[in-house]
Amino acid sequence: MPAAVLPLALENEPGRKRFTRGEVYRMLEAGLFEGRRFELIDGEVVDKMGQNPPHAGAIRRIKIWLSNVFGLDRVQGQLPLDVAPPDRELNEPEPDFFVLAELKPEYDRRHPRGDETLLVVEVSDTSLRRDTRTKRDLYTRAGVPEYWVANVPSRKLIVHREPIAGYYRQVSTYSEGDLVSAASAPEMSILVAKLFGGEY
Repeated sequence: MPAAVLPLALENEPGRKRFTRGEVYRMLEAGLFEGRRFELIDGEVVDKMGQNPPHAGAIRRIKIWLSNVFGLDRVQGQLPLDVAPPDRELNEPEPDFFVLAELKPEYDRRHPRGDETLLVVEVSDTSLRRDTRTKRDLYTRAGVPEYWVANVPSRKLIVHREPIAGYYRQVSTYSEGDLVSAASAPEMSILVAKLFGGEY
């Protein structure tokens, strides 16, 4: 997904300001980010606006497939996911999708935690580095049992499973001709090419 950091800052810039969740909430209340979609990652406010057609198409197809497998009510799209306690002050990711293990009334009062999901999916275009490093590490520390990165330019799916001691023990890359299924629903597989569309 096209991503820009607000305010723009170089990765190694000495004077870079990292924002906390509290600071971002106060800026939201002041109307600073009105009309904009963003997430807080490692203290950076990352703009999530803008999707090219292949990216948008992959999001549509993945949403349909996840909803068919798990049910529409358990598939959450671009909503906040709570991370591990040490990461919470500087992070509030909004994955493209996550699947709830179960619906809980308390989600009206708090965001679901990573360990309350079955699967998290990021659809990646220009954000591949962030998705396969920073977010991967956030999700494994949060106890997300399975994490997929749909790499739109290469039309490949990177599947992370078995979080243990801060990393995923199993990482596999699936190409267009491969069948893939979620570990929590192994009987429901799909050809990777169908997630990206076009000729297959």
